[in-house]
Amino acid sequence: MNTSFRQRLQKGELLTGIFVTLGIPECGEILAASGFDWICIDTEHAPLSPIHVQRIIQGTAGRCASLVRIASATEVAVKQALDTGAEGIIVPLVNSPEEVRQVVTWARYAPEGKRGVGLARAHGYGKNFIQYMERANRETAVVVQAEQREAVERIKEIAAVPGLDAVFVGPYDLSASLDHPGEVDHPEVTGAIKRIFAACRDAGKAAGVFGTNASAVRPFIEQGFTLVAAGVDAMVLGTAATELCIEMKRPS
Repeated sequence: MNTSFRQRLQKGELLTGIFVTLGIPECGEILAASGFDWICIDTEHAPLSPIHVQRIIQGTAGRCASLVRIASATEVAVKQALDTGAEGIIVPLVNSPEEVRQVVTWARYAPEGKRGVGLARAHGYGKNFIQYMERANRETAVVVQAEQREAVERIKEIAAVPGLDAVFVGPYDLSASLDHPGEVDHPEVTGAIKRIFAACRDAGKAAGVFGTNASAVRPFIEQGFTLVAAGVDAMVLGTAATELCIEMKRPS
């Protein structure tokens, strides 16, 4: 039996990923073939529809795991993301254990939860319905983001919720919530991040974080964060293209 992404997450493996914001299946396919363990398909800040998400997952299937950052914590968003065949969801702006419990309920089939039952890509359009239903609760990863002052204040309760697999830190939104917008190295911000990490460690949950590049996330990896994403597809493309252009125009 293959080890699922969720099992790897629970084992504490270092899982490196990148954010996907471009609704181009080939872009996700290229990133999946680049060695990443996972991609985050971002429907919160990018104009990605459910069909964009499904097309990207079709291009990455079998190459790396796909987690969908849903736009908001709603039952419909959870169902649509998981029915595409995503290995898990990342839920933004979660500030209480009550919200976490609700998300877990939406993401799990009965008797563990109340996820709606449909026939979609995840179920082989009906052909693999029974097989998917048997493994979905066991293999679906549920991740919430701690990116507000309120979340930090209740982080121990949040991390302790059964069925939650990881807490993902959004340093930039967190810095803004703490009245230090963009100052991700401010002592109050770094202190909050350490507090989140400690709560995850004590609860036996994975801690995740985003950084703009590999150098930005390296200190977090050394600290013990294991669900780590660096960069965004559009940013990586722009940076590489700029460097190539500069190199081509450099006098010989």
